[in-house]
Amino acid sequence: MNEDAGPIFRQVAGEIENAIVAGSLAEESQAPSSNELAAFHRINPATAAKGLNQLVADGVLYKRRGVGMFVATGAREQLLKRRRSEFADQYVRPLMTEAQKLGISPRELTAMIDHWEDPR
Repeated sequence: MNEDAGPIFRQVAGEIENAIVAGSLAEESQAPSSNELAAFHRINPATAAKGLNQLVADGVLYKRRGVGMFVATGAREQLLKRRRSEFADQYVRPLMTEAQKLGISPRELTAMIDHWEDPR
């Protein structure tokens, strides 16, 4: 886990969310247990459980008593919707604000994006 990336339990939750968004953890499939996560990341099981419980509170995971945690139906779409909204807030709104300051029209900005090439 990355000490600079916020609380460890949130990093655990983010890792599970990323797996759901990427499709490597499908809806209705079993999520890793807090003990599995704790062993893998060498963290306290209570910390891993806190991350999983946050996802339960968010409706991304649900508990099956005596069995474990599972990915909720619709979790991927829920996460995509939230992340798209966060993306707009974090990147698109500031981009549009700066473009407006520079006198770049939405059409010109779209053309820039359409013709942008990744320098990597």
